[in-house]
Amino acid sequence: MILQTVRPNIVQAIRAYHVDDLMRAAEQAGQHFLYVNLADMQSKQDVLEGIATAFMFPAHFGKNLDALYDCLTDLVHKAGPQPGFVVVLEQLPDSPRFDREAREQLLDAFRDAADFWADRRIPFRCFYSFAVSRGQDSGAWDGKGGEAAPIAAPAKPAAKVASKNGVNPNFGMNMPMMSSAFDTAMWLNAA
Repeated sequence: MILQTVRPNIVQAIRAYHVDDLMRAAEQAGQHFLYVNLADMQSKQDVLEGIATAFMFPAHFGKNLDALYDCLTDLVHKAGPQPGFVVVLEQLPDSPRFDREAREQLLDAFRDAADFWADRRIPFRCFYSFAVSRGQDSGAWDGKGGEAAPIAAPAKPAAKVASKNGVNPNFGMNMPMMSSAFDTAMWLNAA
C-alpha cells in the first residue's frame, strides 16, 4: 500500500506517485481524498479560490492563508473524529502573480495543517506538483510552443444524499471518503 511508505504527516512533491494510485490508497485506508488541479490559475487569489471550490470550503471563506489554515484544521476538527487526509495539489502555477514565494507560503499553510493533525495523531499527507512555465507567446505549458498532454482528473465525488428524516447519513466517520471533509454544509445539515 502506497500510504505505508509515506510519513503520516508530510507535505511533499508527488514525484513518482500517480493521482489515481493515491486516490485508491486513500479509499482503501478509509481516508478523505482531496484533489485540485491548479494549472489554469495565475494569481494567489485564483489558487485560493480554486482550492476553496475543489475542497468545498464554506461560502464565507476569506481567500487568504489564515482562512485556508482554519478550514484545513479547526473547522473540520470541531466536526468530530477524522480518519485522515490525502491531499493532491496538482500543477501549482508558476507565473509572475504566483511566484516561488507565493507557492512556499501556500505550502507552509499545508505544512502547518499537517503539524496540526500530527498533534492529534491523524494522518495528513499532502502531495504537490508544479506547472511548467507557459511560453510567452504560445500559451503552451512546455515553453517551446508544443502542447502538454492533458491530465485526467479523478472521478467526481458521489452526490450528497439526505435521509427522509432530514439527517445527513454521511455525517462524521460515515462520510463518503471521496467527498470533501471541508463541506461545511454537510456538517451543518447533520447537526
